[in-house]
Parts: sequence; structure tokens; C-alpha cells
Amino acid sequence: MRLGVFTPLLSTLPLEGALEKLSTLGIRTVELGTGNYPGDAHCKLSMLEDEAALAKFQKTLADKEFTISALSCHGNGLHPDKEQAKVARETSRRTILLAEKLGVSTIVDFAGCPGSTVGSKYPNWVTCPWPPEYLDILKWQWDQVVTPYWKEHAKFATDHGVKIAIEMHPGFVAYSPETMLRLRSIAGPSVGCNYDPSHMFWQGIDPIEAIRVLGDAIFHVHAKDTQMYPANLPRTGVLDTKPYTDERNRGWIFRTCGFGHGAEWWKEFVSTLRMFGYDGVLSIEHEDSLLSPDEGLNKAVEFLNSVVLKETPGAAWWV
Repeated sequence: MRLGVFTPLLSTLPLEGALEKLSTLGIRTVELGTGNYPGDAHCKLSMLEDEAALAKFQKTLADKEFTISALSCHGNGLHPDKEQAKVARETSRRTILLAEKLGVSTIVDFAGCPGSTVGSKYPNWVTCPWPPEYLDILKWQWDQVVTPYWKEHAKFATDHGVKIAIEMHPGFVAYSPETMLRLRSIAGPSVGCNYDPSHMFWQGIDPIEAIRVLGDAIFHVHAKDTQMYPANLPRTGVLDTKPYTDERNRGWIFRTCGFGHGAEWWKEFVSTLRMFGYDGVLSIEHEDSLLSPDEGLNKAVEFLNSVVLKETPGAAWWV
């Protein structure tokens, strides 16, 4: 297992500058955004039509001895606004095509969330079974929107030799191990998950036990933590809609690895991942509102280097 970095936290730097900075930290693997929510600061889909730009991009990575763990295009391809859905879907399809050209096996995306019915303006994330019309909405979403889109999109990915790692995130139809596996049962084995333990923590899901549920459906992993605030939870609950920057009053916030849970927890997390067949990249994602991107990156690398299970020929050990 090795460390990587999801590079939007370095979006103010050009690709070369971001790689140089990461190399000083001993990082040689990156996850790159191609559009939608992560943006495309370091990886442009226009390279599909520009062979010279593609060659320059590949040379930059090769010269600095970097590999790509995944291309990420987190978006809402099920958005009820047709134009928003079109942009998200096209970005995801083109990300698959670029991954194929680059020899990258995995892209990361969201499952998306439809509206309540045809003609809706905004997505509707259903979180309870009553009153009964909520279950009617949920059934319509899965039967009429989720299933046809993901069957088609998963086939497109399969045809191009690429896997889609869905990030389980509240606000979208696949947000828990159960809903993720439901989507996988519909779409097939080319769809699995980008496993971010921070999203499990605040839903009250034990991220380590959830690995046992997901098993070989884990394609890629984000390294990000969550800190719960018991003093606020009796008032807010976990479905807290206050801004992430209102840290004093929220029930929880995202944290840099090690600031929500300590080394013993993270050792067990990476050990369980490996036990269930994942021995790939832990891609550091920075969304800690109490630390700057530079602080968060440095702290996360330092912390995770102390707990990640590394390999050497014929042996493996904790460092």
C-alpha cells in the first residue's frame, strides 16, 4: 500500500509545480481531477483531441516519475436539469476515454441524484421512508433514472477497459455500503466504490466494519478523517446543514488524517483493507477547514507514513 494525493488542494500550482512539491514529500502517485466538482487544473480532457498536449502531459509525469491512481470527475449525471446532467455525463464519458488512453484503470465519480419526478428543478435526496410519498420518489428514481443510466454507463466503461469507483456521499443515491452494492448489482462488476472513511464516520457507520461488507467492491481509497463533536450532536444530529466553516456549532467536520482518529485506528483500517484484497493507493484528500491545504497535506503525509503497510521484496512491515 502506498500514499497518493488528490491534487485539487494544489490547484493554484501548475502540474509541474504540484508534482515538484509532492516529490519533496516522497509522493509519487496522484489522483487528478478532469472536471465537474474537482475541476481540471492538472488534467484537461481536451488532450483527447490534442496529441501534442497529451504527449507533453505524459512526459511531465514520466520525467518526474509519477503514476496516476485515478482520474476523478465527481459530478451528478442524474441531475434533473438536463443541461447540468449533460455536462456531468459527457465529462464522465470523456474521462473514461482519457483513462483508456493513459492506461489508467479507474475513474472516480458520484452516483448522482435525480429529482422527485420528470420536470423537477433540483435533486431530491430521500432520507426517510415516511410519509409514504418518499418511497414513491425513491422507487421512481431507481427504476426510471438510476438503473437505465448506470447500466449504459457501466457498459461504456467496460467496453473501454475502465472501472468506475463511486464515492459514497450523502446527497447522492449511493451513499452507504447497502446503496453502493445495490448500484453495483444493477450496473455490474465494472462499478465499485471509491472508499472515503470520512463519509462513513458522520453517518454512524463504522468504516472498518464496512470494509467487510464491501469486500472486493473497493476500487480506490481516499484518506480523509472526520471529527465528531458530542457537545453539539444532541442539538444538530448528523444531518447538519450548517456551513463546514461554522466549526464551533457543527456536529462534525472533516479533518486531516490523524486529527479525527489516531494511529491505532488507521493501522486497523489499512490492515483490514489489505485483508479484504485492497493493497493500492491511499489518496490524501484535503477538506479540513481548520488547516490550510499546505498544513493539511504535510500533516497527513507525516501521519500516514507512520501507519501505512509498505512492501519490500519478500516482506512487509509496519513503519
